[in-house]
Amino acid sequence: MTRRLACCLFAFLALSSVVLTAAPPNPVEPDPNSPRPIEAVDSVFVEDLTWMEIRDRMRAGVDTVIVATGGIEQNGPYLVTGKHNVVLRGVTEVIARRMGNALVAPIVGFVPEGDIDPPSLHMKYPGTISLTEATYAALLTDICSSFKTHGFKRIVLLGDSGGNVAGMKAVSEKLNNAWKGSTKIVYVPEFYDYGGLAKWVESQGIKQGNEGLHDDFVMTAQMLAIDPKSVRMAERVKAGKFSINGVDLAPAEKTIAWGKKIIDYRADLTLKAIAAKQ
Repeated sequence: MTRRLACCLFAFLALSSVVLTAAPPNPVEPDPNSPRPIEAVDSVFVEDLTWMEIRDRMRAGVDTVIVATGGIEQNGPYLVTGKHNVVLRGVTEVIARRMGNALVAPIVGFVPEGDIDPPSLHMKYPGTISLTEATYAALLTDICSSFKTHGFKRIVLLGDSGGNVAGMKAVSEKLNNAWKGSTKIVYVPEFYDYGGLAKWVESQGIKQGNEGLHDDFVMTAQMLAIDPKSVRMAERVKAGKFSINGVDLAPAEKTIAWGKKIIDYRADLTLKAIAAKQ
C-alpha cells in the first residue's frame, strides 16, 4: 500500500467515524431557520399553528398578538362556565383577520373571580377557578414578555369580564413604562362594554326583561353563533326553556344571525379603539 493510499484510507475511516458517532439533531432545540416542509394552514390562533408557521407569518409582516382574558365562572343554569372563553374565540378571530397583521394568543382562561377561602362572588359555585390579583398580573406579564422575546412589536390586551379589567390596565401601564416602546402594550377597555351592547341591541328592536340570571340575549346570541352546545340549545328546546330574559331564541338561525351581527359590531368598535391608540 502506497503512502498516499494509506493517508486516504485513514481520512476516510476518520470521516466515517465522525458521521457514525455524530449526535442526531436535538428535537427540543431545532435550527430556528429550518425550512418549513409543508404548506401552512389558515388560522390566526397561536395554539393551532406550528412554530414554523408563526415564524414565517412574522417574517411576512405579522407583528401583533392579541392577548384576551376570559374566565371560568358560574353563568346560570344554561351557559357553560367557560362562556367568556367561548365568546373570545369567536370575536378575536374576526378582529385578527380584519387587522391582517395579527395572531391570537391562547385565551387566558384563569382570572380573578372572587376570594378563594373563604369563597366570595363566583367562587361560591363549583367549577369556578379564581386567581389572586398578584397571580393574574404575573401571568399576564409572563405571557406578554414571552411574545416580546419572540419579536412581536404590539400586544393588544382585551378582556370579556369585569374582574379582568384592573389587572390588564395595571400590567399594560407597567410594561409600557419598562419597555419604552420596544414592544407596545395596547389595552382596549372599550372591548368590555356589555352595558353599551345591551343598549345597542335594544335600539335594534330586542326588548329584554330580567330573569335574575348571569346571562342575557347578547351573551347567549354570541355563544350560539360560535358553539350551540355551550348554551345547551338541544336540552333547552327539549325542556321548553329556549329563551332568555323573555326573548325567544327560536328559530336558532335567527339568533345565530344576531350573534354574528353582535360579534361584528364588537370587532368594529375594537378596531376603531386600537386605531385611535396608535
